[in-house]
Amino acid sequence: MWKGKVVSAHIAPEAAVPMREMAEIRAVAGKGFEGDRYAEEIGFFSHNKGVRRQATLFEIEVLETIKRDHNKDLAPNECRMNLVTRGVPLTHLVGKKFRIGEATLRGVQLNEPCKHLEEVVGKPIIPSLIHRCGLFAEVLKSGTIRSGDSVEELDSAE
Repeated sequence: MWKGKVVSAHIAPEAAVPMREMAEIRAVAGKGFEGDRYAEEIGFFSHNKGVRRQATLFEIEVLETIKRDHNKDLAPNECRMNLVTRGVPLTHLVGKKFRIGEATLRGVQLNEPCKHLEEVVGKPIIPSLIHRCGLFAEVLKSGTIRSGDSVEELDSAE
């Protein structure tokens, strides 16, 4: 069984602005993170309705790998995801419920890098992130998430 944690939490108040690292963020069931562009439905992809962008997660190990293998620096806030984790196998959480801090989420689908990401961060990173660009999740139960909080998969009965 794996045991993971939140390395950092981020929100952006509007589309295409830099993500701000926060000590804590509040997940709101059915909506996303308070103060984030997608919770306010003003994100770049907000026209694509659905639960997909309520919460986004990214593995810090991917950032470390692309630095080592491709000599490309991408800071945690530059991956444009709300939560950066360590020790969390995001690919295994599609369709699964998991708890982060006080909140409960469900993995919806894996993310693939897009041209918009390159445009916003100003770095040619798409090839380095193919098939490892994080997880889209739905917020099922509201709660506060803080840097350092544990991430754990829940039994299907929970």
